[in-house]
Amino acid sequence: MKILDACCGSRMFWYEKNEPHTTYMDIRKEILTCKDRNLERKIKISPDVVADFRDMPFADATFDLVVFDPPHLIRAGKTSWLAQKYGTLDSMSWQNDLYKGFWECQRMLKDNGILLFKWNEEQIPFRDVIKAIQCQPILGDKKSKTRWSVFIKWKK
Repeated sequence: MKILDACCGSRMFWYEKNEPHTTYMDIRKEILTCKDRNLERKIKISPDVVADFRDMPFADATFDLVVFDPPHLIRAGKTSWLAQKYGTLDSMSWQNDLYKGFWECQRMLKDNGILLFKWNEEQIPFRDVIKAIQCQPILGDKKSKTRWSVFIKWKK
């Protein structure tokens, strides 16, 4: 089993932060210190591979499972806790960026592979994301603010 976390950030939702089947990728590698409600917080972003989810350095059909949890904010102060922790999308190009990232994740999948997609609707509704990526999940959470959705390997 080969797994890719294409936007691992600080690996917040991983129970096993060094899961041996997983390659952790992110566009940044850094340790940040931020203020959050008068508390000093540290954020450690330490991927195995530093790369952009829109142009990944892996061969086609490399992974059985790809986890895609891209930034979901388009409005956040550059030095804010949320921007530092989650990253941000460009407000003018987010649709195109998510489209490219989604189809890069699809390219990485082996036949019969699974794409696990996580999205938070704080600023962009999930329906707008689905419209941007031009693909419908096969199953997922339909009611919560944070959506987990499953896609299978699709041929464009």
